[in-house]
Amino acid sequence: MSTTKKLKQLIQQKQILLAPGVYDGLSARLAEQAGFKALYATGGGIARGAGFPDLGLLSSDEVAAQLRQIVEVTSIPIIADADTGYGNVLNVQRTFYKLEKIGIAGAHIEDQSFPKRCGHLDNKSLISTEEMQEKLKAARDVLTDDNFVLIARTDAIGVEGFAAAMDRAEAYVEAGADVLFIEAPQSVEQVREIAQRIKAPKLINMFFGGKTPMVPLEDLQSWGYSIMIVPSDLQRAAIFAMQQTLEAIKRDGNSQSVIDKMITFNEREKIVDTEKYLSLSDKFK
Repeated sequence: MSTTKKLKQLIQQKQILLAPGVYDGLSARLAEQAGFKALYATGGGIARGAGFPDLGLLSSDEVAAQLRQIVEVTSIPIIADADTGYGNVLNVQRTFYKLEKIGIAGAHIEDQSFPKRCGHLDNKSLISTEEMQEKLKAARDVLTDDNFVLIARTDAIGVEGFAAAMDRAEAYVEAGADVLFIEAPQSVEQVREIAQRIKAPKLINMFFGGKTPMVPLEDLQSWGYSIMIVPSDLQRAAIFAMQQTLEAIKRDGNSQSVIDKMITFNEREKIVDTEKYLSLSDKFK
């Protein structure tokens, strides 16, 4: 079964789909090995992994290169962050053409002006509802796989208010979106009202430290959310672990003081499947 069809089936199930945010091949391997059924390729994580903030600074080709690595080393559906589509409707078509060719199973596009900024930062600006509808239509038009999951994200809550965000979401369903992603609701009541008002499948972004309060997974499921993404937690954990290890190396000249927080050499090689590649090398000697 194709990953696009798998993703569509997972969304249609009653159980909410939990997708952790990954940003490179290694984080994607670890998340799949942990037993998740789908992964979220976070645009912010990919940007920060390159050393830049989540402000739309990477090109579509730079992001696509990371997505290609993630798809190559995994077998489960990948949901990608396509930002604004990197420009106008023509850029949107090129972006979704590349995403489909890479093997992405679904992707979201947002209604921020280009270049965008992280959805939980202030001072965002939006394109018109009509322009976003045309972008969604352009994305759908270029896709050849009917099972590819097209996700519409609106950042309107922080710019135009909650009511406007609901109006935009409904307009995006009319334009062909399979799933709605209303970014950064600011209260539990807003999270619940989104679920009640939007009849299409819904994605929610949930992580500690953002504008959205944490809501238990079972509540989100009972309210009717289809997907929950946790975009930045893996990278935040990795940053902290690297900082601790760097401090030890700088202080002691080695990492022995934090060795209990590190995996072994052999465990590392198992994660990246070194034996498989060595066997292939031996096979074709």
